[in-house]
Amino acid sequence: MNWYDNAIIYHIYPLGFCGAPKFNDGSEDVTYRLDKVLDWIPHLKEMNVDAVYFGPVFESVEHGYDTIDYKKIDRRLGDNNSFRFICDRLHENGIRIILDGVFNHVGRKFPQFVDIQEKGQGSEYCDWFQNLNFGGPSPCGDPFWYEGWNGHYNLVKLNLRNPGVCDHLLDAVNYWIESFDIDGIRFDAADCIDFDFFKRIRSFCKGKKPDFWLMGEIIHGDYNRWANPEMLDSVTNYECYKGLWSSHNDKNYFEIDYSINRQSGANGGIYRNIDLYNFVDNHDVNRLASTLHNHAHLPLVYTLMYTMPGIPSIYYGSEYGIEGRKENNSDDNLRPCLHLQDMERENLSLYKHIVKLGRIYRAYPALRTGSYERIMITNQQLLFKKVLGEQTVYVALNLADYDFDLNFGTHLSRLVDVFTASPLQVENDNAYVRMRPYSAMIIVADDIVNTEPEDEEPVEDKDTEIVVGAKYRHFKGNEYEVIAVARHSETMEELVVYKSLKDGEVWARPKAMFVGKSGEVRRFTKLD
Repeated sequence: MNWYDNAIIYHIYPLGFCGAPKFNDGSEDVTYRLDKVLDWIPHLKEMNVDAVYFGPVFESVEHGYDTIDYKKIDRRLGDNNSFRFICDRLHENGIRIILDGVFNHVGRKFPQFVDIQEKGQGSEYCDWFQNLNFGGPSPCGDPFWYEGWNGHYNLVKLNLRNPGVCDHLLDAVNYWIESFDIDGIRFDAADCIDFDFFKRIRSFCKGKKPDFWLMGEIIHGDYNRWANPEMLDSVTNYECYKGLWSSHNDKNYFEIDYSINRQSGANGGIYRNIDLYNFVDNHDVNRLASTLHNHAHLPLVYTLMYTMPGIPSIYYGSEYGIEGRKENNSDDNLRPCLHLQDMERENLSLYKHIVKLGRIYRAYPALRTGSYERIMITNQQLLFKKVLGEQTVYVALNLADYDFDLNFGTHLSRLVDVFTASPLQVENDNAYVRMRPYSAMIIVADDIVNTEPEDEEPVEDKDTEIVVGAKYRHFKGNEYEVIAVARHSETMEELVVYKSLKDGEVWARPKAMFVGKSGEVRRFTKLD
C-alpha cells in the first residue's frame, strides 16, 4: 500500500495564502513570503496532515497558472533555496509535498513564446504551441494566431504532441524531484492533456520514486479514462463535491448516497479501484461555508468527506469555516491571505471537530480503505458502514433539526460513538441511539481514540531501554509484545512496533511516547 492510500491532504494556494502582489513584472526583489508555511507545521501535524498540495509556485506574471519558468520559484514567494528549506522541514515532520503541474498552457512571457514574438516564422519554437499559425493576428495583437486555453489568450496552449515540449516538461519534473524531493503532482486541466504524455510522465516519475502520486483535475467524464494503471493514480472527485453540499442544502441524502454507491459501492462501484481525491471546496469554487445554507451542517459534511471512500482534503482556512465567494468574475475572495492567530478566533469548534476526524481516520483502517455499504437512508438521515477484514465502523448522520431514533442490526455486542465516547444500547443484535439534531456519529466496537488525553505530549525517558521480544503492560491493562524498534523513513524518528497479545493487532508509536509517562504514570511497563 502506498502512502497516498491513507493520506489526508492540505491544499494551499500560495500566492493568496501569502498575500503576494497580484502581478509580477520582474522588478520586485525576491520576497520570502512562503516561509510562513513553516509556522503552520504544528497546525498541520495537529490535523494529522500527510501532505501539502501547493498550488502554483513557479515564476509567473499573475495567478501562477501563466508559467514563465518551470524551474524558478516565483520571486513573490521566495527562491529555490528557500523553497528547498521549506520542503526539508515539511519532510522532517512527516509531511509530503505535492506540486501543481501546469502543463497544458503557459504564460505569454514564456521564453519560447517570446522567441516567436521576436523572430516570427524564423523561430525554432513555432511548433511548441497548439494551432499556432501566421494566417492572421491574435486577440492580443500578435502577427500570428494561437490557441488559448478555454478562450483565455494569456494562457497559451502547449503542443504536447511535440517531443521537445514533453522533454522540457519532464526535465522540469526531474528538477523538482532532485531539488525539492517532491512526492506528487496535481495536473491542472488534466482533461485537456494528451494521454501519451500522461503515460510517459507516469513511467518517468514512478521510475524515480515508486510511490510518487499523480492526480489530475477532472471536472466531468469517466474517471477511469485518466485514473488507471497506465496514467494517473487519482482525479478530483467533482461528482461527489457537488453532492456533499447539495444533499444537505436540499435535505436529500439520496443524492450523495447514489453517487458514492455508483462510484464505490460493494456491488459493482465503477471506481472501486481508484482512491479519488475528495474535497468540499478549493481555489476555484466557493468556500463550503458560503455554499451551505445552514452552518450547523458543516461538521456533518466534513464527517462524510472523511469517512466516504477516497482521499480527504482540506482547503486552507476552511477548517475554521471561513467564507469566500467568487465575485465580479474574480477568484480573489477564494484565495485570501490568512494568519493562524486570526483564524483561531473563527469557528474553533469546527476546527476541533476536524482535528478529531483526523485522529479517528488514523485509528481505524476500515475508514481509509474499507468497503462501503449503506444500511439505512431517509431524506435527512444516513447510516452506512465501512468494513475491512474484521473491523467494522458505522457512520451515522442526522441533518434534521429534530431528534432521530436510530435502530440498526449489528453483529457487535458493544458499540461506542467515538466523538463523544458514549456507548450505544445493544440488545439482541440490535443497536439503539437517539441522535441529536444536526449531529454525526462514528460508531465502533473498541474506542481507541479516547483512551488517552488528546493533548498529551510525549515525555521522553532516555534511561529506559526497549527490549525486543519482551512483553509490556499498558497502564490501562492491555498487554503487548515488542516486535521491533524501527525508524521512520522520512523523519528518522525511532518507532516502537508492538503486537497486542489479546487480538494480534500490530501498532507503532514514537519511542519517546512509548517509554514516557501519561501524567505521573509510566505508559508501558515491562513484564518480568
